[in-house]
Amino acid sequence: MLRKIIHIDEEKCNGCGICAEACHEGAIEIIDGKAKLMRENFCDGFGDCLPNCPTGAITFEEREAPAYDADAVRAAKEKNGMKSGSGLENGIHPSMMGPAGGCPGSRMMRFSRQDEERGEENCMSQSLSVPVSRLEQWPCQIKLVPVGAPFFDGAKLLIAADCTAYAYANMHEEFMKGKVTIIGCPKLDGVDYTEKLMEIIRENEIESVTIVRMEVPCCGGLQMAAQNALQGSGKFIPWQVVTISRDGRILDA
Repeated sequence: MLRKIIHIDEEKCNGCGICAEACHEGAIEIIDGKAKLMRENFCDGFGDCLPNCPTGAITFEEREAPAYDADAVRAAKEKNGMKSGSGLENGIHPSMMGPAGGCPGSRMMRFSRQDEERGEENCMSQSLSVPVSRLEQWPCQIKLVPVGAPFFDGAKLLIAADCTAYAYANMHEEFMKGKVTIIGCPKLDGVDYTEKLMEIIRENEIESVTIVRMEVPCCGGLQMAAQNALQGSGKFIPWQVVTISRDGRILDA
């Protein structure tokens, strides 16, 4: 079939292995010091490996290739024991660290908020108020977050428009707390998030989905993508939509 798939320029590749770590489908391996796409049917075409490549050796191309085989990917993950365990070391899951180098803005991290929670309780006991970040993981951009990231398993998913955290003052406490947050702006990104969101929901055990959008019309694209993804996933998951006004009020929930 004709579809979008990654292309690796071996002349640019320095064999760092970051792309192989970023590809949670296991499609890429390092062979003789170069990254190679070993399993075309494992490549989902979302390009989680692209932003991690320090030399720009990975691009998209459209060509004849086997269809993405989600069942084969899932079987390979189970065989290799991926997504096993949930231990955190210094707030970062070992499976998310990846090799040194590459773009730090794209490397997966999960944060432990236990110290902040204790600090918050101490401050509250002293009648002080100290804001605490409720972001649970990195990256949080829909375009950058890997479909198979371990933090999605058992997650309450928050799909939020970029502007909501700036418009609504209590975004962290009311919406982000206890959830895995992914954000985007369909107008600025110029993409339809439906396929990627559908894969995230389909491939992981998502408990619930909350969509927080702005009242502006372009945010309708984010809501529509999320709703279509939920429908296309074939799963029945509790979900809700919350709309924020431009002056920072909740219009409906």
